[in-house]
Amino acid sequence: MHYKFKTKPFAHQLKALEMSWDKKVFAYFMEMGTGKSKVLIDNMSILYDKGLINGALIIAPKGVYKNWFDSEIPTHMANHIEKTMVLWESSAGKSKEKELDTLFKSSYDLHILIMNVEALSTKKGKQFAEKFLSCHKTLMAIDESTTIKNPGAIRTKTIIDLGQNVKYKRILTGSPVTKSPLDLYTQCKFLNEHLLGFSSYLTFQNRYANMVRKNFGGRQVWIIQSYQRLDELSEILKPFSYRVLKEDCLDLPDKVYIKREVELTKEQEQHYATMKATAMALLKGDIVRAPHALTQLMRLHQIVCGHLKTESGEIVDIPSNRIKELMKILDETNGKVIIWAHYIHDIEKIVKAISTAKDEEGNLIYGPESIVSYYGATESEIRQKNIEAFQDPRSPVRFFVGNPQTGGYGITLTEASTVIYYSNGYDLEKRLQSEDRAHRIGQKKSVTYIDLIAEKTVDEKIVKALRKKINIASEVLGEELRSWI
Repeated sequence: MHYKFKTKPFAHQLKALEMSWDKKVFAYFMEMGTGKSKVLIDNMSILYDKGLINGALIIAPKGVYKNWFDSEIPTHMANHIEKTMVLWESSAGKSKEKELDTLFKSSYDLHILIMNVEALSTKKGKQFAEKFLSCHKTLMAIDESTTIKNPGAIRTKTIIDLGQNVKYKRILTGSPVTKSPLDLYTQCKFLNEHLLGFSSYLTFQNRYANMVRKNFGGRQVWIIQSYQRLDELSEILKPFSYRVLKEDCLDLPDKVYIKREVELTKEQEQHYATMKATAMALLKGDIVRAPHALTQLMRLHQIVCGHLKTESGEIVDIPSNRIKELMKILDETNGKVIIWAHYIHDIEKIVKAISTAKDEEGNLIYGPESIVSYYGATESEIRQKNIEAFQDPRSPVRFFVGNPQTGGYGITLTEASTVIYYSNGYDLEKRLQSEDRAHRIGQKKSVTYIDLIAEKTVDEKIVKALRKKINIASEVLGEELRSWI
């Protein structure tokens, strides 16, 4: 392979590239932090050098797609590649429209359009993507491809339709199986509808899921009891995918998992018992609606975290030991710390607690300059500044507080050697993604993960659910079961 790399590839990256560069379709199932973005960029560049493509459409989640424009492509794309690169914006003014128009001007450049996956749910985004694909010989890539795992979602259908007339297609994810093996169906269908050998999602489901009939709300429904033939599915994936874990290819320090128990206050116990009784009564009713059941679970989780959102939308704080336990951990910890929380209210509470914490003499322990936050309400410009401040060893910023839904993707926080989960959600992908903001290329220290857990509560149920999911994912991908909390 005669290609002048801008950044030297690791051995596993070179192997991925050699396996895939000239393939029509390929899946980079490379664990977070192993550099799958670089592999794709080099793949694009080689195909362009060979005259096989003159366009690239990269689709990524909203929290990640700007990173391709700002960092990944400028860092890794070879210097000799002449490119016209534009970042999609739905509410574009005249200057942005002119910039987007450059993608259709005749030139020898590699034309690169970077879109957020959410844009493909809109008419405007779909039409622009269609126009771009019709004008160029294109490689189309889906970063974090589990965003198209739902076969009924508009964006999934749109992306699959868009890909039908594209010669080269790639999917990238470190966690192709986040909830069940069935997550793979639409990801692979995007590449080629015949790859897995099934004409429909239902036939795929019947092959790899054990379905049983249950009485639910007075109706007979089919539900998934377990999964089957996972060894077979693992073999089917091998010819068009490359799987690598960090532990197999990088000399990264260890991950250490610690559980910190949090005792419920009397007020929490009372609220929890009342809410649990309400939930159980609801579940035993004649008609159980999934949204109702999920609402009850969420309220139980909120109580454990130290607050409750009422029917009117008001958030009421409940006396809790959770913040106290967090502050104890911070007192025991040196260096920079990431704190992940599931609820925005908790993020705000954590920021306030750290900013205002005082010692016995009334002096601020950390102060407001020691902490930055990163969640949905954080503006894009501020997000990047907060990351840079946290990553700067000379900066006074010691704490990074956010939620995995927003901050768990596409950012590097390797200055941290401690990651605290103030609370977890049920989404395995978000858990794994958020873990690897710190544990990736550039990390020199062992990373300690601390989970705050109230025993015999929904906290434990969430961790159990995550553990079950990660074990299924390991089986499908042909990996040994991983040790976890």
